[in-house]
Amino acid sequence: MSGNPARGWKLPGPDTVRLSALDRQRLLFVVLCLVWGTTWLALKVGVTAVPPALFAGTRWTTAGLALLAIRRWRRQRIRLPRRALGRAALVGVLMVACNAVLMLYGLRFVSSGLAAVISSALTPIALLGFSVALRHEAFRPRQLAAIGLGVLGILVLFGPAASAGRLAPREALGALGVIAGCLCYSLGSVLARPLMRSVAPADVAALSNLAGGAALLAGSLAFEPGSWHALGGHWGLAAWSAWLFLLLPGSLGATIIYLILVRDWGASRAGTYAFVSPVVAVFLGMAVNGEQVDPSGALGMVLMLGAAALVLLRG
Repeated sequence: MSGNPARGWKLPGPDTVRLSALDRQRLLFVVLCLVWGTTWLALKVGVTAVPPALFAGTRWTTAGLALLAIRRWRRQRIRLPRRALGRAALVGVLMVACNAVLMLYGLRFVSSGLAAVISSALTPIALLGFSVALRHEAFRPRQLAAIGLGVLGILVLFGPAASAGRLAPREALGALGVIAGCLCYSLGSVLARPLMRSVAPADVAALSNLAGGAALLAGSLAFEPGSWHALGGHWGLAAWSAWLFLLLPGSLGATIIYLILVRDWGASRAGTYAFVSPVVAVFLGMAVNGEQVDPSGALGMVLMLGAAALVLLRG
């Protein structure tokens, strides 16, 4: 058919194209929330069977090598100024090595849903705090309210159990590990921003993943109990499935989706995945692991997500 309007056919107009693109972006956003919401359960499965630093180190090293291989296959050279090597290595150690060790050891002692909420709520607040401290952003009253609300959420989440003596020391340390991992990741993210002015984001991701993963592997083999035995790969089907899920849809697929949404929507709108992925993680943890959330925990989660909303959403 020729598509002649006189015969009742209508050529697709600009509005139709925009609607189709918007629907596609919304679908990508849903996939992003589902993938990053379920990664917490995969992490929980992996670290119960494999030493955490080894589990994360092998994944991030593989992810970095895979990104470098893709760049080489596409005949794209990585251009990193010599003066930026130190910062790129520091970014990798903070975002991958320190974050993974603290987060994964903390995840051994807290539920996957709780860890997801703490991470997703505190990360945007920490990003804002480090950006202001390093003078990348101006400080505003609404930002102070967000940080205060986030701290209040932590107190509501853990305060009642701690004051009544019902919060086990291991659980408290686990929560602190998740929080410390978030801070390392956020600081590394802020320090990575100046690199983007002269280095492609894909190159920064590849080099930081490789540097952080290599540091994790070295530290694990040197200090982590059971790492040499686990290096043989006798992890079991569940742990290997979790590792592959974290590598493919988690480290590579979801990251690409996120960058697409940042390009098309802007970082603040794409960052609203932080409101949805914790909900996915909590319900998945309840359905699969039988994890429970009491009323004070639910209130703390609401406060922390409200703090994240103040940071991410525009006025």
